[in-house]
Amino acid sequence: MSTRLSGFALLAILVVATGTIPVLADNSTQNSYQNPILAGSNPTTTTSVPITVTTDKTSYNDGDKITISGTTRDYMSGTPVAVIIRNPIGNVVSISQVDLVSDRTYSTSVTAGGGLWQAAGTYEVDVQFGSKDRSAKTTFQFSGSTGPSQGTTIPVEGTDFSVSYSITNGKVLGIKADVPSKSLIVSIQTTGDGVLTITLPRALIDAKMNDQTDDQFFVLTDGQEADFTEAKTATDRTLTIPFTDGTEQIEIIGTWIIPEFGQIAALVLAIAVISIIAVSAKTGLRFMPKY
Repeated sequence: MSTRLSGFALLAILVVATGTIPVLADNSTQNSYQNPILAGSNPTTTTSVPITVTTDKTSYNDGDKITISGTTRDYMSGTPVAVIIRNPIGNVVSISQVDLVSDRTYSTSVTAGGGLWQAAGTYEVDVQFGSKDRSAKTTFQFSGSTGPSQGTTIPVEGTDFSVSYSITNGKVLGIKADVPSKSLIVSIQTTGDGVLTITLPRALIDAKMNDQTDDQFFVLTDGQEADFTEAKTATDRTLTIPFTDGTEQIEIIGTWIIPEFGQIAALVLAIAVISIIAVSAKTGLRFMPKY
């Protein structure tokens, strides 16, 4: 009797084992299966865009410095990146060309403020590298500019020239030419951080390379090198120079400045000398006493 029971028990164990093995095998097979989308690479690949652009902040106030930077997919030596800023109604308030670095990056800075920046709202930055298919844009918020508190002309001491300027949060006390250092020295009185925009006739002061192409001016605020932006025409160069509260002197250094007497004074002096020589030759006038 015990032998039969043992046989039935063994048979039952074999039946149960036989039914369990396929289940375990199926589970093992199912667990080893991997979703091909999860196991493989992401089916959505990110392609490199031709050019990117970004600003260091999303919003700015009057007089703030805006840093614009980005990268390009391609590198073309000698091809600059054009950077254009437009105000909320689409008018251009700043335009510049920025050299591309060998690692395919670029960066430039612009001071927010001045007559063209009076509108508050969303400003747009457009960049283009070579052709139109290599372009991008971004936006930032600007609180608006009250515009220049002064806008007038002022004579340059030591010359026959006057220059036009505008200034925020301050006033210009005077401008004089420093011939030995080939510079203009602007004395100011401030009421806060501000911006001086000054238009310099090329006939008064200029900065040139040896091949007579334009060179950069060198600007100091109270003896410290200062950042500035510039717009050029054939006859003038306009500098936009930010300054901090308490600044007393801005020096603009070029490679050439008009002599101290100025053009008109030099011409009058030349005519006077020629006239004296001519009169002396006709009349026999002597300047030395006759003994």
